[in-house]
Parts: sequence; C-alpha cells; structure tokens
Amino acid sequence: MKELRFRLELPRDEALRYYQGQASTVIARASNGQTISFPAQHIRPFINAAGVRGVFRIRFDDNNKLIALDRVGD
Repeated sequence: MKELRFRLELPRDEALRYYQGQASTVIARASNGQTISFPAQHIRPFINAAGVRGVFRIRFDDNNKLIALDRVGD
C-alpha cells in the first residue's frame, strides 16, 4: 500500500463545483512533489461553508486504486 500527503485549499465557490459534480477530478501536488489525481467524490465529506482546507493523506494499492482519503491536519 502506498501513501501520500498533500495540502488542499479550495475556496467555497471552487469546492461547490466538486460537490455539485461540475468538476469530476481533483488534481493536487503531494508533499514529495508528485502530482496526484483522484475522483472528486472523495473530497465531498470534507467540504464545509468555507470550502476545503487541510492536509490530507491518500492511500492506494499497488494498482493505484484509491483505498482511503483522510484529513490529517489543518
């Protein structure tokens, strides 16, 4: 199992695009510099009135299938 951490900061308007399904893929840069992308449905639980802000951990298997996405800090 692989694990990467990244910071995500989406203002309210942009986060709503992901929540409403207008944008289907999140693209972020991991702390090691690697670019990662994953389906936007996985950030929906983390969207609040201000948008999405925090440090996240993404875990995926050897076939790069997403296993879990967790918020681990501010």
